[in-house]
Amino acid sequence: MPDLFRCDDGTQVRSAAQWQRRRQEICDLIVEIEYGGLPPVPAETRWEELHAATVEHLGGAQFISGRVTTGPDRPFGFLMQIIVPPGEGPFPVVLTGDACWRYATDEVVAEILHRGRIFAQFNRVEIVPDVYRSERVSGLYPVYPDGNYGALAAWAWGYHRCVDVLLSMKFVDASRIAIVGHSRGGKAVLLAGATDERIALTAANNSGAGGAGCYRVQGPQSETLADLMRAVPYWFGPSMLDYVGRENDLPFDQHFLKSLIAPRALLTTEAHADLWANPTGTMQTHLAAREVYRFLNAEDRIGISFREGGHDHGQVDWKAFLDFMDCQLCGKKPERRFDRNPFPDTK
Repeated sequence: MPDLFRCDDGTQVRSAAQWQRRRQEICDLIVEIEYGGLPPVPAETRWEELHAATVEHLGGAQFISGRVTTGPDRPFGFLMQIIVPPGEGPFPVVLTGDACWRYATDEVVAEILHRGRIFAQFNRVEIVPDVYRSERVSGLYPVYPDGNYGALAAWAWGYHRCVDVLLSMKFVDASRIAIVGHSRGGKAVLLAGATDERIALTAANNSGAGGAGCYRVQGPQSETLADLMRAVPYWFGPSMLDYVGRENDLPFDQHFLKSLIAPRALLTTEAHADLWANPTGTMQTHLAAREVYRFLNAEDRIGISFREGGHDHGQVDWKAFLDFMDCQLCGKKPERRFDRNPFPDTK
């Protein structure tokens, strides 16, 4: 595994100040090679409220639908829905871009509101489509036609724009914004959290290769870089094609991406039978990234949770995430451990 603590000039990181320099090196390296860079930050992000209503069966919560718009020189927009719990704010926020799959069921949303948090969601495929096509003719692509950014980078950009507008809302606690996503959505949230320090907690569920998994350490039946480049190369930057069959030559692995989130909170939720998402490799990157958290005296801010079952984002995963959020952002004592290693041979 590449050394997180060795700078490009060969020096070893010995202090927090040195880590900040190393962190920027890691960010520049992995964002460019793996994701093709990020789309530009717009000059302005605005919120246009379209509809508001009280939801009686959710205890009088406020439902707000609106449009996130950017510009003014290169206008672009997409929808976001927000449900605010009753009571005195400001409230912590749970934000997901997985509205296209609706893993946040009515029961999940009710639990989020019950815990006194805002639920916000957008549809990441409004940013760019999740379709294998080389034309790049819809969504954000024609707005920012220059560059090699892949779909994961565009979806992460969508999270950042949602954070832009959430921070302008008086009922939002700006210091307690958490993002969560499943599978390819989990890959996107890891990149979003790694590249935006306004995000207090990042949670990726069953994110696998290109997410919390490991390119070098492959468990049985796990997705490989070759699988990704054959099926969904448009998620990534074009440089990743050069490393198919040469994973050991990559100057990073996914513990580098996780390390960029430190010392902010990070949780990965995994499933034992989801072999395609490489649970053993995910444990390896967790342990490697944990060394950075330990170095920054924040070891309790990185967690991992395993459940039985396969590739899904269900009640057990959401409960683990919300419990972890309780501990990290709401000051509650943990009722479970978030550091259990089910693979004793993984070091």
